[in-house]
Amino acid sequence: MSHANAIILAAGLGERAAPLTFETPKGLLKVYGVPMIERQIEQLLEKEISEIVIVVGYMKEKFDYLIDKYGVELVFNPEFAKKNNLASLYFVRDKLNSTYLIMSDIYMTENIFSVAESTSWSSCPFFTGKTDEWIVSEKTQDGIIREILIGGENAYGIQGPAYFSPEFSTVFKTFLEDYYNRAESKDYYWEHILKLELKNLPPMYIKDTTGVVYEFENLEELRRFDTSYFEETNNLVMQTIANVFKCSQGDVSEISVIKEGMSNRSFKFALNSKTYVFRLPGADTGKLVNRQTEKEAYEALAPYNLTDKVIFFDGSSGIKISEFIEDCHNSDPYNDYELKLGMEMLAKIHKLNIKLSSDFDIENKTFYYTKIAKELNAIRFLDFDEMTVKMKRLYKLKKCLNIEEFFCHGDFLHANVLVLPDKTGKLIDFEFCGNGDPIMDVSMYSIFSDFDSGRMELALQFYLGRVADEQEKLRLYLYAAIGAFLWTVWGEYKQANGSEFGDYMMKQYRYAKKYYKICEEMAENL
Repeated sequence: MSHANAIILAAGLGERAAPLTFETPKGLLKVYGVPMIERQIEQLLEKEISEIVIVVGYMKEKFDYLIDKYGVELVFNPEFAKKNNLASLYFVRDKLNSTYLIMSDIYMTENIFSVAESTSWSSCPFFTGKTDEWIVSEKTQDGIIREILIGGENAYGIQGPAYFSPEFSTVFKTFLEDYYNRAESKDYYWEHILKLELKNLPPMYIKDTTGVVYEFENLEELRRFDTSYFEETNNLVMQTIANVFKCSQGDVSEISVIKEGMSNRSFKFALNSKTYVFRLPGADTGKLVNRQTEKEAYEALAPYNLTDKVIFFDGSSGIKISEFIEDCHNSDPYNDYELKLGMEMLAKIHKLNIKLSSDFDIENKTFYYTKIAKELNAIRFLDFDEMTVKMKRLYKLKKCLNIEEFFCHGDFLHANVLVLPDKTGKLIDFEFCGNGDPIMDVSMYSIFSDFDSGRMELALQFYLGRVADEQEKLRLYLYAAIGAFLWTVWGEYKQANGSEFGDYMMKQYRYAKKYYKICEEMAENL
């Protein structure tokens, strides 16, 4: 039996614990006044386990003080936003020996660690009734885990710390290196290896931790354990909600994260028998979005019942609270009815002839995004300068067309058209709005939907209520080209700041090239 060390995995985003984790990593949330990770460290130190490594990622800087306070080592996982905790363990695989493996969001009422361990084990509290947790579905009489399933009832669950013996670590490390390099492992927890390779690993025993080990997935679970969270969360988002609605933080319930957009984090919550959406803008969006103009747009459209109903909008921060629209779905751009619905609603907004205080100046926006992207060395297309020259020709063409400009959505994509149960719609997310050529919005919708030329022209026909003339078609393709170029540069900048968009920029760049050629040909014939 060798002296143990400990690895604490603390890199994750902790999205299900929103909005608390918008400001604080999950492991640093306090239970009875003490951050969970500090309680874990102190329990380890009580058992003379002083070699403690913490794998960090999300808000990594917030963990720095632990080095001075406890002498721990921090290791950064650069893939924390893209992969699950199997990757975190991979980056400290050289530390696996006689090792306690702990998730930072676990709270233990008793110290379950030991100065010396004789066998590998996994913490397994017993779940009464049905559960969605990973459960031990088969074990030997002396407690060796033989099979793990996801979900079950009246069973021991895989939850909390685990202890790896040196023998277990040696074999596990081989599998860890193998699985890390598999495409499907992006979403894997370390327990996936345990589940899939049980028969090939040294024995792992159940350690019954019923009533001792607790995992807090969200604010509701924290509240049930530490009732102080009903009154005060020490969270600015929750305080904002309480101030807006003149209520107690404890009145806010049923919090669940809505899938993150490219710019913001959002969650819905229940209050006074109604459901609302809270939108918190991303950290770098202040450079990209004029929040005052967005607020102005919502105020201008409020009388027409075309958008989500805004309860609160802070024009400085971009924080927005709106009523949640029940039983709706994002429009399908390949469903003709829903495409037509979106285009007709767009036309209604444009026909209001609203003038905003800011323009959607696509040339200046692209120039600005290019500047801040190049400062980060973010532009990776080798012929980008050549494409910039071509786009400048289209900017000149745009000026020659001399189209009157007024309120445009700017970021008009199918996900920003909500279809209600009665088949009517609502338009949302006016972050990039400004005065512009109205056909620009049709082009933006088209490139975001991966439309070919035929469907682009169908969208324009739905928008106009008739077949487009040649100049209108030219405008459609012109904005498809310069719009795609704009979002290419925007995406390069965002990705350099940690976002991941897959092949989004590649697709937009190809659109820019494709429709530049079409515009050149059409301009010659006009």
